[in-house]
Amino acid sequence: MDDLERGILIMFDEWGAVDDELKKQAKSYCSNIKEKPSVCRLCIEKLCCSNLVQVQFWCLQTLHEVIRTRYSTISPEEKHMIRGTVFSIVCLEDKNPVRVLEGPPFIKNKLAQVFIALIYFEYPLIWSSVFVDFLPHLRKGNVVIDMFCRVLNALDDELISLDYPRTPEELTVAGRVKDAMREQCVSQIVRAWYDIISMYRNSNQDLCTIVLDSMRRYISWIDIGLIFNDTFLPLLFDLILVGAPSDQLRGAAVRCLLAIVSKRMEPQSKLSLLQSLQITRVFRLVTEDGNAELVPDIAALLSGYAVEALDCFKRISSEDAKQISMELLNEVLPSVFHVMKNFEVDATLNIVQFLSGYVSTLKSLTPLSEKHILHLGQILEVILVLIRYDPVYRTNLDVMDKIGIEEEDRMTEFRKDLFVLLRTVGRVAPNVTQLFIRNSLGSAISRPSDSNVEEVEGSLSLLYALGESLSEEAIRTGSGLLNELLLMLLSTKFPCHSNRLVALVYLETVTRYVKFIQDNAQCIPIVLAPFLDERGIHHPNNSVSRRASYLFMRVVKLLKVKLVPFIAVILQSLPDTVARFTTMNYTTEEISGSEDGSHIFEAIGLLIGMEDVPPEKQSDYLSSLLSPLCQQVEALLRSAKLLSYEESKARIAVIQQIIMAINSLSKGFSERLVTASRPAIGNMFKQTLDVLLHVLVIFPRVEPLQNKVTSFIHRMVDTLGASVLPYLPKALEQLLAETEPKQMSGFLLLLNQLICKFNILVRDILEELFPSVADRIFSVIPREGLPSGLDAVTEEIRELQELQRTLYTFLHVIATHDLSTVFIAPKCKAYLDPVMQLLFYSSCNHKDVLLRKACVQIFIRLVKDWCAQPYEEKVPGFRSFMIETFATNCCLYSVLDRSFDFRDANTLVLFGEIVVAQKVMYDKFGDDFLVHFISKGFSVAHCPPDLAEQYRQNLQGSDIKALKSFYQTLVENLRLQQNGSLVFR
Repeated sequence: MDDLERGILIMFDEWGAVDDELKKQAKSYCSNIKEKPSVCRLCIEKLCCSNLVQVQFWCLQTLHEVIRTRYSTISPEEKHMIRGTVFSIVCLEDKNPVRVLEGPPFIKNKLAQVFIALIYFEYPLIWSSVFVDFLPHLRKGNVVIDMFCRVLNALDDELISLDYPRTPEELTVAGRVKDAMREQCVSQIVRAWYDIISMYRNSNQDLCTIVLDSMRRYISWIDIGLIFNDTFLPLLFDLILVGAPSDQLRGAAVRCLLAIVSKRMEPQSKLSLLQSLQITRVFRLVTEDGNAELVPDIAALLSGYAVEALDCFKRISSEDAKQISMELLNEVLPSVFHVMKNFEVDATLNIVQFLSGYVSTLKSLTPLSEKHILHLGQILEVILVLIRYDPVYRTNLDVMDKIGIEEEDRMTEFRKDLFVLLRTVGRVAPNVTQLFIRNSLGSAISRPSDSNVEEVEGSLSLLYALGESLSEEAIRTGSGLLNELLLMLLSTKFPCHSNRLVALVYLETVTRYVKFIQDNAQCIPIVLAPFLDERGIHHPNNSVSRRASYLFMRVVKLLKVKLVPFIAVILQSLPDTVARFTTMNYTTEEISGSEDGSHIFEAIGLLIGMEDVPPEKQSDYLSSLLSPLCQQVEALLRSAKLLSYEESKARIAVIQQIIMAINSLSKGFSERLVTASRPAIGNMFKQTLDVLLHVLVIFPRVEPLQNKVTSFIHRMVDTLGASVLPYLPKALEQLLAETEPKQMSGFLLLLNQLICKFNILVRDILEELFPSVADRIFSVIPREGLPSGLDAVTEEIRELQELQRTLYTFLHVIATHDLSTVFIAPKCKAYLDPVMQLLFYSSCNHKDVLLRKACVQIFIRLVKDWCAQPYEEKVPGFRSFMIETFATNCCLYSVLDRSFDFRDANTLVLFGEIVVAQKVMYDKFGDDFLVHFISKGFSVAHCPPDLAEQYRQNLQGSDIKALKSFYQTLVENLRLQQNGSLVFR
């Protein structure tokens, strides 16, 4: 063993017997050998004398790399030597002392790759006889035949197949190789395939399988007549039908038939091929016992055949030909349906896509024939079978463990295409679809409860999915069989309703079709029942109960006034649910998403909050709900000081639940009702607000609790309107006292809501709060901005960025709602300079263009508010700041910077605001602004006098669009002139 062989063995060591350093040295040594001019000769010598598979593989790998990357540098003599040696190895010629073909498959595959690398460069111009010379060697038996198939497979993988991305050069070479093979040797290769299969079909099925799988790859581009003839076709059918000794060989023959069927050709020629194929011969294979292993391939063949027949129908214009295409489809579809209903096959989704195309085609055929209606019914049967869960997962899906979650997710994704198909069938044949669903539902109902869970769930899912394609009018009127179907749905109590999946899909389906009740008020009691009894809100499964609460709220929203006569009955069925929501046990249960159970309170609020409810009853209903909840909060607060930390956590969780409940309850009451028509209702909510604000005193700095109280104040602002104003100072003071600086975003959002709702009515409140707000925020946000870039953005920085964005919105809302006097109020003046500096810096530099725009808009509004008259000095120094600092830096230097991209839509919006700012400053400051802007700003930017004069004229004009257009042109000219960016002054 020489050094190279030792190096290769060390490099390929997989047992951990060699340390990393030695392996690294071996790799470097072998890499250096690869770069030597004599490496090809060395590799050939090693291939002919070394029995080590590692050495053989390295040599073949190196030859492949050198031929692919340095073919032009190899001398003619070496090329001849490589060609001769490789050919002698693959053909088992006597002069080859080492039998590489007796090695493992990966060696033979790499050898085939080397062979194809030579063909890439040399066939047919240099090595024109390669395939013709190879064929006689096939008589040597299975070793050479196997190698010949590997070569053909490698040729397909490396060059011909379009399943892989190809460069233009590779496509050109592939075309050249295929043209040469068609002219020279394809017919001989096909004959060889036939002879090998005929000879070895009973003695070596594995070899025949390899040959057929190789042949399948070539059918798509060789002359179809070489395979589709009276010689080869009977052989394939004989293997399939008479029965080859192995299912693998039969499957390979089926895959060849599929390649024949799928070959691209003119539709008339394809139709003739499909007719001649007599595909009906294989139909029995999917119904006979003993063919289970063959079914996936048969399924692919049948679906492929059906796809091609449908394609012929679509592409051919002749009515006779269309009729033939449809007859072929009618023949094959029953077998396709049988396979889909009775076997699990990988091709299911492809078949579903075909069926969608088939059903869409039937839209143009009116009226539908009995055969087509039969097929549509069979398609619906297929859908129902495929969407059913496997009973083996029943318990997992009911308790929703890890396996159950995974299975539900998988089925949800799998069902998507099937439900699209269902809706397509529903549009083409609505009565057929509705009748099928009615019958499947009736059949499911009649079966024993322990066996029909999946059947019921599947039938209900069909009805639910169908509703997505029906118009609101169709649902409301119960068109067709829908009236009967929905009455059947509403009046049925399934024995398996305790199952989570059945309960959920039933409630979802009832909710989807609840518009039907609008014209059928007599059905309201039977609609309410499943939501209010053990099938819904009182279901033993918590996820069903919570989902039922949410869906019931949606039903109430839709039916609303029609439910007024039933309010008492509804409320009488809910006290245990309402009470359970605020218990310790409930708060410790896992809550998924937004379905936390509070929707039942929203539903109750929507019911009792209507003006159709008599005032006395409304007050009684609301009091019976609010009073116990408030009393419960007060009791929890009284005992809070005596509790341990863990006990306090439990009490806090309950209080959170109560606040959520009251919040949801209040959503049903309008501002007009609680403030104008029935103020007594408003007083109840005000008293509730008093109670809940005390929570912040007893449990200070508890962020989740604080968020809930904040949310409730938001709700009361919308519900109580201006009547809430007297309560706000105390509420906001308490909230602010409990809010950490970094958590100020939520507080600012509340202030924004108040400003937008009440405008100047909250001026006094704002003047009182602004100093504390500004002090807290400026303690954590630097005035020159926050770090940017991926490396600099931590979770803490992200929180501060969010706070900063909310602050800009807050300042913008103040300025644009006639509250700019807050900035200059006696208590707030100390923060005017920090605010102005932050806004100024951001208007020039902030990475977020929309935030820059907001800052510019704030300055525009401040100029209008504080400088209403020429030379007015309402805010000392503001006028000179705008003229000398803001105008030049923001309106000129910042837009001259190359980062200001006029191709960006948001940047153009910002630019428009900057132009408006100049116009407003000119209107308010006159020539003082203009002279300084031109003499200082334009002179630093080296603006030519003629352009400065044109700017003056445009600014003094009244056309803001013309000013914007000219100023953009001016900026772009100055950029070209200065060939760089200015430093802000």
